[in-house]
Amino acid sequence: MSNLPFVLLSLENKIKKIYLLEPIVAEHLRQQHLREEKIALKVMANVEDSMQPNNTEAVTKVTTPEDSWCLIESDPGVFTELIRGFGCTGAQVEEIWTLNAHAFHLLEPIHGLIFLFKWVQDDKPDGQVVRNCKDVFFARQVIPNACATQALLSILLNLRHTDIDLGETLTGFRQFCQSMDPESRGLCLGNEEKIRTVHNSFARPVHFEVELPQSPMDDDVYHFVGYMPINGRLYELDGLHEGPIDLAEIKRGQNWLDVVRPIIEARMQRYSVGEIHFNLMAVVSDRQRCYERQIQLLVHQPPPSLSLAERQAEIANLRTYVKFEMEKKRRYRQENQRRRHNYLPFIMELLKQLGETKQLMPIYEKAKQRAIQYQLQQDLSQYGQMQ
Repeated sequence: MSNLPFVLLSLENKIKKIYLLEPIVAEHLRQQHLREEKIALKVMANVEDSMQPNNTEAVTKVTTPEDSWCLIESDPGVFTELIRGFGCTGAQVEEIWTLNAHAFHLLEPIHGLIFLFKWVQDDKPDGQVVRNCKDVFFARQVIPNACATQALLSILLNLRHTDIDLGETLTGFRQFCQSMDPESRGLCLGNEEKIRTVHNSFARPVHFEVELPQSPMDDDVYHFVGYMPINGRLYELDGLHEGPIDLAEIKRGQNWLDVVRPIIEARMQRYSVGEIHFNLMAVVSDRQRCYERQIQLLVHQPPPSLSLAERQAEIANLRTYVKFEMEKKRRYRQENQRRRHNYLPFIMELLKQLGETKQLMPIYEKAKQRAIQYQLQQDLSQYGQMQ
């Protein structure tokens, strides 16, 4: 109990770090918002013939603070629930901890990768930016705090796989925006109520409005991008660019993951030595469904090469995997409920009780001394490195 203020301070710092996962630089946003009116007119021109009158307001509406998008944590459970919330079935997101080929092989089929990295101003793309690419559904990011959902949607909206059903919302959005340019698609995404609502379902309860000073341009900021194969080419899908980035050719019979791994590894090595703030996630087919499908094949269409004992052993293993996936989904739901829960009343009541029992100030003073000692040790360590 004596460590409470220190723990609360550490928790606050962790939350701030987690919520620094959006790198929409202020200058970039200002330029984008100045172009919104022009983009809206483009949208109207593109869909004038097919748009119903009651849709006009939704498309041309300028994003207001009430329509803002919250920050999203880089977590497979969060992204998997986003997929479910959009109405898409048959897909989930898995975290990848290593670039070893075996780690990727265990998750196949992998339909796309979502890479979180430290954003660097004026960082040149690894390939050629393709404008007016008809093979790729690409949308510019013209709204703040949306790069997590935009990276996920960039993969889903380009998917053509029997395991995955996009559902009514995403299918309708793709069809509606198919003939538009990337900037118009980005504006339409910003005004897509269902997608925004699902995204903002992860917003934390806010009971205090605090005006923070604008972050300087040299602060560490992070950005999500997508990687996926499309028609024999490997593309990077980054909404901050004018189009998809053509990275490499995928030769016939070649696994696209063998092409993308060196590119991601090289990108990580471009940063300073010791930089570990990366996160890599894979959009894969629903693992539980895959295992259940394999069980059905072994039961009804067993391969002749397997004996009865071998087949039973394999079915038992697959059923264990199914249970694991079911438990993982349950854990994801529980973690997401905790992310949305408002802990402020509990914290305030706890602090109140500590104050009434005369324990709060001694705990605070002890934590403050520990913080001072820790900071002194850090300063001395940095001074020693400079000598």
